Amino acid sequence: MAKKAESPSDWVTDAFEGAGYTCSVFASTVLAFGGILNRRRELLYHVYAFGCGALPVTVLVAIFTGMVVTFQTGLALYRIGQASQVGVLVPLAMCREMGPVMTCNILAGLLGSRIAAEIGTMNVSEEIDALRVMSINPIDYLVMPRFLAMCIVCPMLTLYADFIGIIAGALVARTQLDVSTQAYLSNAREVLEFRDIYSGLLKALVFGALTAAVACSQGLRTEKGAEGVGVATMRTVVISSVLILVSDYILGWFCNVFLGVGA
Repeated sequence: MAKKAESPSDWVTDAFEGAGYTCSVFASTVLAFGGILNRRRELLYHVYAFGCGALPVTVLVAIFTGMVVTFQTGLALYRIGQASQVGVLVPLAMCREMGPVMTCNILAGLLGSRIAAEIGTMNVSEEIDALRVMSINPIDYLVMPRFLAMCIVCPMLTLYADFIGIIAGALVARTQLDVSTQAYLSNAREVLEFRDIYSGLLKALVFGALTAAVACSQGLRTEKGAEGVGVATMRTVVISSVLILVSDYILGWFCNVFLGVGA
């Protein structure tokens, strides 16, 4: 028998239920931070596993992001005789926007789906119910270490991606745009301020928290066996990517108004 398609009202109801459940998981996780010392081994393990697992992809994407941004920006500046100013625009773009957004979108697909699959598999195999029977809180035992690990790994990898992207941009500027490395880096030092860097790291922190909250809530809501695990991972990637883009605009406005970034 064919599966009945969901009506728009069912879709909206499910979306609001999922959003409410995700907010509940987020709040419960924040309240569980007091027990982090009891979960420090799990936290360190996840930081190591997440960081090492995502580092090669992050480096590769950072290299080509810096190269593409530099090349396209340089071509546009070359038309108006300002190719030497590429060292002004690329570092700002990498630190404020491209570094955190590209890195955290990658981590949403790589680590967010991993978290959702791990917790979802445990849920459908009734391991989480077994934890509750043993009076072990799944939020404290499973969610909180992964949540904090994402909040640590995302800014760390973003900072690394910023550096790699700027260096890759210097290489393209020298070989393709005839802009000396010294001039490129000199412009970067003059225009780049500490607030440009920490605004990007703030974005990465928020993006990591959003991705972790969505991934954990999707995992805890997983149903219907292997099919449900696949749906949970797919929803995690899609929802996290959308939230990253929406929150990027909101955080960009916040940083501009309250931190003076871009002023």
